[in-house]
Amino acid sequence: MIIFVRRGKGKKDRQTILSKYMNELLSKYYEKHKPNYWVIEGPQRKQYSGSSIGNIVKKTEKKAGVFIEVTPHILRHSLPTHLLETGVGLRYIQELLGHGSSKTTEVYTHVSKKSLANICRPLDRFLGYNNLTHKASTENTD
Repeated sequence: MIIFVRRGKGKKDRQTILSKYMNELLSKYYEKHKPNYWVIEGPQRKQYSGSSIGNIVKKTEKKAGVFIEVTPHILRHSLPTHLLETGVGLRYIQELLGHGSSKTTEVYTHVSKKSLANICRPLDRFLGYNNLTHKASTENTD
């Protein structure tokens, strides 16, 4: 479930992860369209341009009823943000994004107030408080 991206952003080669769902969609696409060279080919089996990809994202944004501006750049930055929020280490994210320096990857360590609010404080954990209910658990400790 790892894919190799040739000449991606900055004309760099890199690896990234592929979801099982996307793998199923790509398998169906391959069966139907039988691409020759590119993973997803444009008209006359040519590579999609950056502006074509942007247009596809815009159309998908409208179909999905998304009310914020979505760009390929935002999608690229969504993956590391979500990975960090689920506890994936910065070094793994650095490798996935193809960053040579960890300093470049550290841009994603911005902290959301939602994430801060969900941190279970050591004293609350010790006393049996639940982050969601803010009430002490009713365990019988007799």
